[in-house]
Amino acid sequence: MLKKLFIVLGVVVLAVVGYRSMAFSPTVLSFSGPTMGTTYTVKFVSTKQHNSTSLLKQDVDEVLVHINRLMSTYDPNSELSRFNQLPSGGSMELSPELGEVIDQALLISEMSGGEYDVTVGPLVNLWGFGPGKKSDQVPTDEEIAAAKAQVGYHRLVLEQGKLTKKASIYVDLSSIAKGYGVDKVAESLERAGIDSYLVEVGGELRSKGHKPNGEAWLVGIESPAGGHNIAQRVISPGDAGIATSGDYRNYFEKNGVRYSHTINPTTGRPITHRLVSVTIIANNAMLADGLATALTVLGPEKGLELANENGIAAYMLVKEDLGFKEIYSEAFRPYLTE
Repeated sequence: MLKKLFIVLGVVVLAVVGYRSMAFSPTVLSFSGPTMGTTYTVKFVSTKQHNSTSLLKQDVDEVLVHINRLMSTYDPNSELSRFNQLPSGGSMELSPELGEVIDQALLISEMSGGEYDVTVGPLVNLWGFGPGKKSDQVPTDEEIAAAKAQVGYHRLVLEQGKLTKKASIYVDLSSIAKGYGVDKVAESLERAGIDSYLVEVGGELRSKGHKPNGEAWLVGIESPAGGHNIAQRVISPGDAGIATSGDYRNYFEKNGVRYSHTINPTTGRPITHRLVSVTIIANNAMLADGLATALTVLGPEKGLELANENGIAAYMLVKEDLGFKEIYSEAFRPYLTE
């Protein structure tokens, strides 16, 4: 009898141990893939419903493919490309997604006094940074003047979902579309019940929640001198969108002169000031993405002034003879970590 009791108790003990070993424990899972001419990465804290990546990755890929079909300038059949192909005076009903991005871009253009302009495409292409064959040829003054005549966000009119061009202009959303993609991926995760995640598309991010151990997500701001693996600063953004714009990677040199991919629409030429990197934290990644580009064009003084006047969390790196100087707005201060 004693022996039988021991055996029964042993079975009970094994069953309890087995149950505990099978109990769910959240972990950080991740997946990545290509999109928008770059890559994306998603990290999330697993749930009982989503304890693997396969279904979520399928959803995320579908979201990003859809956005690319709407907003790519590399795809001649995208919704944006079809608008760009319209003649002066042409109008087109926009999808809600493209309309939302255009509307946000026009607001940032107004806020920056036109220094941010999504119709800058002809100048971007002229300087060899747009779709098609890359070039390291410096345009002539006549070519720049001709391209500038096709630039001007005020020539775009968005009313009740219909976009009209008042001139033969070309819209390029590369400065804001990746941020929008980040936001839509985040929405997809939340619809699936994921409430702790870190989403990145081409360097633009959105974070929410915490890691399983309660620690916050930390994000490194890349050092212009050190490349991808060296952080200038580490920030704890909380539930927010984060975007960085910089001119230290995409450029060409000609006769000893460095030409940035960031074009000032008012001059028609690449920026010449010493601001090399701008990081923005905002309520969403689309806004952060557009503002980061806007402040990059404005430069350190005007950019910092705009940030402080509008409560924008902005962090800037300015090139000096012996390194980089940090400048940040008051709204950015709470995000700094030692």
